[in-house]
Amino acid sequence: MSGWEARLGALETQALGGGMQLRHARSFNQRRKGLAGLDGLPAHVGLRIHRCRSIHTFGMRFALDLVWLARDGHVLRVDRDVAPRRQRLCARAASVVEVAAGGAEAFTPRLSAAAT
Repeated sequence: MSGWEARLGALETQALGGGMQLRHARSFNQRRKGLAGLDGLPAHVGLRIHRCRSIHTFGMRFALDLVWLARDGHVLRVDRDVAPRRQRLCARAASVVEVAAGGAEAFTPRLSAAAT
């Protein structure tokens, strides 16, 4: 089992179509662990952190694309290629989806479709 599977395997999984999947971090401990310390994340997997308006990438080993979502699930903003040791904030967001850098283009239309 890979590192990301061990970390995210027990989380609720949502199929987005086309082989894409979204893992949901809802509890404090699930949200706190996030993706820090992992070597990477496959292009078909994203982590949605609920009740989240800001993130940091301290402890990250790879860059992320961040897809900020409104309460109704619609995409508010996308931050691309956020390097390790950075902070980002989206005051209007209810959650954020973290995907490996370059993955936002594949996830964003599927997230928008899932919101409707």
